[in-house]
Amino acid sequence: MKLATALMNRADLQKKMDELHTRLNLNAKVQEGEEPAEQPAELLAELDAAASELEELVTRINLTNAQTVTDGLSITARIAHRDTLMKKQRILRSFLDEASNLASRYSRTEIKIQSTVHVRDLQKKLDAVAQEIRLTDEKLQELNWTVELL
Repeated sequence: MKLATALMNRADLQKKMDELHTRLNLNAKVQEGEEPAEQPAELLAELDAAASELEELVTRINLTNAQTVTDGLSITARIAHRDTLMKKQRILRSFLDEASNLASRYSRTEIKIQSTVHVRDLQKKLDAVAQEIRLTDEKLQELNWTVELL
């Protein structure tokens, strides 16, 4: 099985567990003398099976990510790099929005607000971070479709 297939299966199992959570909650109580729409014991058994399958799959994905090295970087390192870049991008974008948002003055007596950074240079830096994220994502996607799950 390719890593990408395992990642899709992981997402499906996570959704299934979320749905089981909802279904369990809907069948947690009934009025005296009534039957639940679904038997909680059956739902709990489904939950146990899905949790076991998810745990095994996540373990295999993590092992594959840690042990697959290309160009001197493991998939785990690439994921950490991408996640860090994405956080940096969010912070830079927020800062750029604040730095770009200058208050209008209605008269010369009002306080003049000016940016503390050169907005155009910061925008170029943000564009470079976005491009690095795209390239990292592209490499991760390539690996996901070519690497076999351990």
